[in-house]
Amino acid sequence: MKIDLIGDVHGHAAELRALLEKLGYEERDGVFAHAERRVLFVGDYIDRGPAIREVLRIVRAMTEAGQAIALMGNHEYNALCFRAEKAGGGHLREHSVKNIEQHKRTLEQFQGREDEYDAYLDWFFTLPLFYEAEGFRAVHACWDEASIGYLRGVLEDGRLTEGLLAESAREGSALFDAVEVVLKGKEVALPAGVSYLDTGGHRRRMMRMKWWEDPVGMTYRALSVVPIPGLPDVPVPVVGDVARHFYGPNEKAVFFGHYWLTGEPALHRENVCCLDYNVAHGGSLVAYRFDGEARLAGRNFVRVGVVAG
Repeated sequence: MKIDLIGDVHGHAAELRALLEKLGYEERDGVFAHAERRVLFVGDYIDRGPAIREVLRIVRAMTEAGQAIALMGNHEYNALCFRAEKAGGGHLREHSVKNIEQHKRTLEQFQGREDEYDAYLDWFFTLPLFYEAEGFRAVHACWDEASIGYLRGVLEDGRLTEGLLAESAREGSALFDAVEVVLKGKEVALPAGVSYLDTGGHRRRMMRMKWWEDPVGMTYRALSVVPIPGLPDVPVPVVGDVARHFYGPNEKAVFFGHYWLTGEPALHRENVCCLDYNVAHGGSLVAYRFDGEARLAGRNFVRVGVVAG
């Protein structure tokens, strides 16, 4: 399979157009297409960027024309929960100041176009949470075999339904735990008294961990997906599933987004590729051109920077 996997777009339509054109796709009748290739988007189309409606139009048009596969990201999942009412009042995702701020740009850009937004929210239910082919796997944040295996038995063709959404948002349920892992990744608690501010200015006491590394003997600093100032260089206490399950070097190639990396695109390992290089905060929109190779190669990255204007 010749496929181009694209990282988190977050409403940056100009960059998406530039990347598709750089990859050799042409737009005809509103659909980008390539004679020999298809795209796989790893999720997070909404929030943060200046042209969310156009990004959704492009991605949906390509998907419905058979030119792309689009996965669900945590931002699409959050948007569904933000809309869905909870039994007894309120919503599945609390309408707190923090959550409203996260969705602010999406809500603003669909102001007066609520029917259009509702149609896109309904479309989000068609997006699978993971994808597996003969030679590779793709997911928004984390390929964890236990979580994926559970979801295979519960979801409908890898997709949430309106009926499952409430259960997936119920903290403590098996579905909640599995969705959290695949859409938001694995985290580990920081030692007492240690915290940090993320790029959104929110204080965090949990650290996103490299789920493709054997955590036994690794320090907080080494196990963190991104560098965080002040992390202690002491071993992480590893217990339970975290110790037993990590993505090994002999697994299929896996592609994902979610983690706000910076700098030049680089592989974590010959079978582990993150595609989120923070276009929403001045970074790059990144793709990997996959032709079925057994070992991934850094030369197959393609990226565009933020388009001025």
